[in-house]
Amino acid sequence: MPTTVVKGDILAEIDSRKGKRGLAFAADTNGTMDAGFAVALKKKWPELAEAFAAQGKTGKMQPGDVFTWKKGYLYVFALGLTRHGSKPKMTSLDRSVRSLVTQATAVKVKTVLLPRVGAGKDALDWKRVKSVLESLGAETPLDLVVFEQFIRQGGRKSDEPATEEA
Repeated sequence: MPTTVVKGDILAEIDSRKGKRGLAFAADTNGTMDAGFAVALKKKWPELAEAFAAQGKTGKMQPGDVFTWKKGYLYVFALGLTRHGSKPKMTSLDRSVRSLVTQATAVKVKTVLLPRVGAGKDALDWKRVKSVLESLGAETPLDLVVFEQFIRQGGRKSDEPATEEA
């Protein structure tokens, strides 16, 4: 499926979707969630942060790997792009997104929402990242939705994603 690039509130969008769905973010393999979009996820789902921190302490996750956490019908994929604050590499992005596609497809997730992955501190070139996401999106039945610009949505704020199966 083609990758869709949109503007909007990724957390409001994930909460509004029904059935199995995925959310991905760029992560440091050491298990910290102290920068960028990861901070919002840590605040929304502290149990995700605890599970990811525990994984990070094992030292087994490498750049290019993916950590998966599940809550109800929501799957959150931490894309290992850096290790202990190192500069991210395009090869790690490519490998982790390919693994994300494999894992999401295996559990029958049809849509994965992503922020501007790799666009934070010591950022990758966004045009190259976008090109990788668009190319991979074209190769998969998965619907990748990239939130290129954050625009806060007014209205309800929910800490719990919808749980009905679509």
